[in-house]
Amino acid sequence: MSPALTLSIILIYFGVLILIARLTGRDDDNDSFFLGKRQSPWYVVAFGMVGASLSGVTFISVPGWVADGSFSYLQVVLGYVAGYLIIIKVLLPLYYRLQLTSIYTYLEGRFGPSSYQTGSIFFLISRVIGAAFRLYLVAMVLQLAVFDALGLPFALTVALTILLIWVYTFRGGIKTIIWTDTLQTAFMLAAVFITIYLIQKHLVGDAGLVQYLSDSSYSQIFFWDDWRSSQHFSKQFLSGMFITIVMTGLDQDMMQKNLSCRNLPDAQKNMFWLALTLVVVNLVFLSLGALLYDYAEATQINFNKPDELFAAVALSGQLGLAVSIFFTIGLIAAAYSSADSALTALTTAFCVDILKMKEKSSNTKVRKQVHLGFSVLLMLVIIVFEQLNDQSVIAELFTAAGYTYGPLLGLYAFGLFTKISIKDRWVPLIAIASPFLAYGVRVWVDEAFNYQMSFEHLIVNGLLTFLGLWMLRKKSA
Repeated sequence: MSPALTLSIILIYFGVLILIARLTGRDDDNDSFFLGKRQSPWYVVAFGMVGASLSGVTFISVPGWVADGSFSYLQVVLGYVAGYLIIIKVLLPLYYRLQLTSIYTYLEGRFGPSSYQTGSIFFLISRVIGAAFRLYLVAMVLQLAVFDALGLPFALTVALTILLIWVYTFRGGIKTIIWTDTLQTAFMLAAVFITIYLIQKHLVGDAGLVQYLSDSSYSQIFFWDDWRSSQHFSKQFLSGMFITIVMTGLDQDMMQKNLSCRNLPDAQKNMFWLALTLVVVNLVFLSLGALLYDYAEATQINFNKPDELFAAVALSGQLGLAVSIFFTIGLIAAAYSSADSALTALTTAFCVDILKMKEKSSNTKVRKQVHLGFSVLLMLVIIVFEQLNDQSVIAELFTAAGYTYGPLLGLYAFGLFTKISIKDRWVPLIAIASPFLAYGVRVWVDEAFNYQMSFEHLIVNGLLTFLGLWMLRKKSA
């Protein structure tokens, strides 16, 4: 696919997003930007959150994981369902009862201002790094596919990328995101289903697609044998459950969409159907991975690493121009459906938690300045990633950002399951120390017991924060 065609697709795609932004962003007050005036239809939110939950990393990486892990990732996804049930029954009722705009406001009422600021700052750090990492991956693809041929530098590619996101989010905020995410989810899933349909025409015989996948050497889902392995069912299931609790239930980005629903029952329906949909969608992604590996082997398509598998097949031209076009749109959609909502959530958290701006505030000028500031910050972080020029270092930074969710898990667990008052001013120290201690535990169990942690570090991190808060308890009078 030529750079000119790719660029045309990108411009048309963003033209559609900007049109949606104009239609949904006519009322650009803070109430609309932060929570969409709490009028979002739950079924639209649920469908749009599929794309936001998957992201560009999932779009590229999950099919590639099949070679090493077969369909074991589905064990994690089943854990997601358990996590969503906890969000439905515990966290959403809390957020709606307190009528929160930023979910971290709960920490101020439960513990005090230091805990509140700590929770929000940890979210801001993790979301900036996470969103920048996802956009960096897509910007690199666009640079290679389009902008290198046009002689444009990477920094300009990033600036244009961020500018396009800013243009369609700066007025409507979450009200716009709800609808753009819906469109982007549709494009992403279309790319996957079209690719599956065309590959199965080449590979699958009269037995049918389901039978072909069942017979595939990649299709093993459950792993029970080696409890030390990172693929063991119990480890992956629990990891999936806690990942969902912290990275959805304790994440302003994901919860902001839920809080835009009309009422608690609507938000709960949104979460329930999202959970079931993600099981099906991830199974489809894994099935695509098995088909891609078989097709690449049959047609001798070469790629250097698993993350390049989908792109290598889709852009080879052997499946036709339609697959190349939909892959490009799907990749962009997957990346921007998480990046645009992250930018909106960062703006909301900073305005409400740090600047103490009220939901009904008429001061939209400050909000727009904050929104622009985070756009520039994301651009700078992506450029720093490019200057590092070391994929392993950047991946480690992304992993490190995941450690910031552990203190949030500990804070909320302590707040919800105890009635103990603590010395609030020392909470930042506990929150900073816990991730480092959790990393030390991870290294120690690997060296001492040959035990490979999956995402258990979240649980360990949260437990260490919980114990640290218990040490800060106030003595009864």
